[in-house]
Amino acid sequence: MVKPIVAFIIIFTGVAFSWATDVTPSSPVSLKQQMVVRYGGAKPLQWGEQVPGVRMRLDTSEKVIALTLDACGSVKGNGVDSRLMDFLTREKVPATLFINGRWIDANPQLFESLADNPLFEIANHGILHKPASVNGRSVYGINGTKNIGELFDEIEQNARKILKITGKQTRYYRSGTAFYDEVAVKISQELGHEVVGYSLLGDAGATWNAAAVTAALLRARPGDIALLHMNHPEAGTGAGIITAIPELKKRGFRFVKLSEFPLK
Repeated sequence: MVKPIVAFIIIFTGVAFSWATDVTPSSPVSLKQQMVVRYGGAKPLQWGEQVPGVRMRLDTSEKVIALTLDACGSVKGNGVDSRLMDFLTREKVPATLFINGRWIDANPQLFESLADNPLFEIANHGILHKPASVNGRSVYGINGTKNIGELFDEIEQNARKILKITGKQTRYYRSGTAFYDEVAVKISQELGHEVVGYSLLGDAGATWNAAAVTAALLRARPGDIALLHMNHPEAGTGAGIITAIPELKKRGFRFVKLSEFPLK
């Protein structure tokens, strides 16, 4: 009776180890099947930006702000605000960059440069920038992942792309549009990704002008996670951030990466 138990422990441990580290080519299929079996009967009841499990703030009362910059990909979203990124680098302002797989493909050398910059940490923004659903919910006219298998691919394929290039596992995931159902959030967590929303809307999908972005950031409270974009140089986001940062520093705020504090 002992041998079967030992064999089971070895198999289970092997799965857990491959989950947490780099994996063999065959293991993603196995892990995907596990997620499909485990959550196949789950019926999501919620849909939005603040469903249970989405981390909205830094868990601290310190006067700190986390700038999170999305790079969403797509034909119209593959740019980069070089002036903004150069400013952050020059002023030594850290940020967490949520990078989509299509943006990486369009900007491979730039992505490697950003990943090598210690001011920035790379987070997962999905392989195709889809809302995170297990039943095909949509928002803003964008179709979400249609089932558990497609959700798995959306998260895991980009995670593995980033791992292959940088040698580092991503810790955080934000879906395209930042919409989720609660089952998708649980699956993301099981895949090793905390789901990160925001407490401060910084640029409304890079649609606000510079003055509106600055005004939004100057309403910051301690522990805020600000949602902004780095992939639209034509938008007002960069100029708005550049104007706001010196004033926020004068007010005693410090800028941090997500990994510097627990999330809530």
